Amino acid sequence: MLSNISRFFMRRRNWTVPYALFLVIFVVMPLLLIVLYAFTDAEGAFTFANFRKFMMHPEAINTFVYSIGIAVITTLACFILGYPAAYILSQKRFNTSQTMVVLFILPMWVNILIRTLATVALFDFLNLPLGEGALVFGMVYNFLPFMIYPIYNTLQKMDSSLIEAAQDLGATPLQVFRKVILPLSMPGIMSGVVMVFMPTVSTFAIAELLTMNNIKLFGTTVQESIYNGMWNYGAALSLIMLLLIGVTALFTNEDDSAQNESGGVI
Repeated sequence: MLSNISRFFMRRRNWTVPYALFLVIFVVMPLLLIVLYAFTDAEGAFTFANFRKFMMHPEAINTFVYSIGIAVITTLACFILGYPAAYILSQKRFNTSQTMVVLFILPMWVNILIRTLATVALFDFLNLPLGEGALVFGMVYNFLPFMIYPIYNTLQKMDSSLIEAAQDLGATPLQVFRKVILPLSMPGIMSGVVMVFMPTVSTFAIAELLTMNNIKLFGTTVQESIYNGMWNYGAALSLIMLLLIGVTALFTNEDDSAQNESGGVI
């Protein structure tokens, strides 16, 4: 018995079995259940009624579009704030960069609900109203580290000789940034965009807490549908959101591959 177990673990490919089981149970099966519920009714019959209900429900469509808008605004704000921070942290002359990176990532160690409740308390302390502004602020606060770290990681691994070569050829600092640094940092930017956009477009707890449930995002609509027992309709909405996230990831991966190919040609 022990010899069989030892032979099993001696084969390198067998170490992938636990990961395969994890993917099947916690990734593949939930996705299949979402698809199954989305295309069936309460009696289990095949139907497109759940998607027709979404298309004929203006409030759901408006919430979907509004959620995309909030996600785009949050992603842009995180990029505008995160890229300069990541660039500064990646500079070798910045002696305390590792410490500062830990300080930027430190909020990620705290539960997102606790951070959101702290934001609510901050707005209450400053006598600021909760609403759309608080929602965007809370989104940026919660997801900013997800933009900073991928960009920082890419910039830190950049070959500094390329920058020196551009400077030797007479490029100005702006040209160095535009022609060398920015193109080479695109993989980190794309990763940051995906890591911020995906959770932002699907969240619901942050919107409920920072707007006193006055502003609904698409994730809230999904949550309410499932909470009210409309599992099939909620699954259809979840599938629509998954398709949106999948298309976003697909386009960012294609842009990343194109950038790498152009960089290789250069």
